Amino acid sequence: MTTAAPNPDHFPQLDNELDLLADLVPLSGQRIIELGCGNARLAREVLERHADSEVVGLEVDAVQHAKNLSRPQERLKFLSASAEVVPFARQSFDGALMLKSLHHVPIPAMHRALAEVARVLRPGGWFYVSEPVYGGAFNQIVRVYNDEGVVRAAAQSALDRALASGDQWEAAAERRFAQPVHYPDWPAFAQRMLYPSFADHQITPEIEARVRRAFEPHLGADGARFVRPMLVRLLRRRG
Repeated sequence: MTTAAPNPDHFPQLDNELDLLADLVPLSGQRIIELGCGNARLAREVLERHADSEVVGLEVDAVQHAKNLSRPQERLKFLSASAEVVPFARQSFDGALMLKSLHHVPIPAMHRALAEVARVLRPGGWFYVSEPVYGGAFNQIVRVYNDEGVVRAAAQSALDRALASGDQWEAAAERRFAQPVHYPDWPAFAQRMLYPSFADHQITPEIEARVRRAFEPHLGADGARFVRPMLVRLLRRRG
């Protein structure tokens, strides 16, 4: 079971998560699947650095999936599919990514999603799970309208249970870091965080006003800057 996180304010800052990923796993000559790929920013960077690899990105948000398809990239394939039902055969991939996406899987389906990842990974394959830590100034703002304390804890518990079973996974590494986040102004924050295409946060004018009051003290001459504390857990697929 993962240990309690230290103070998020003390996490080392990391500007590009790809540097951490590359330090933990091989990225050359790999076939990788990303579950809940969002805009696939990190996947695109992987392929820019490693021309001999390929990535498949799964996404359930139809709006984001359409945007991904409008930006084709060699060796990058997008499918509309969820982590709970991965449309590939057993042992199809060398590695798997979930970047801030495991806690978006419905809690009753988290076990199924982890079993699906295990199914499509080759023996010895790696599974990189990067999840936001429930803490820090940025989280204090977001929790005003979208308190993810329960689902983030459930994601970590699902990983703990998968490791404790001992039949599919073994723990390989654990890292913590602070990810810088910048918003030039309030409208940019509101558009990105309050009204995303993948979720309806049921924002009322009263809620928006409360979030804005929490956000504006962080505004400076160049906008609002935060760090988002992150926890990475690297698992290996048993043979």
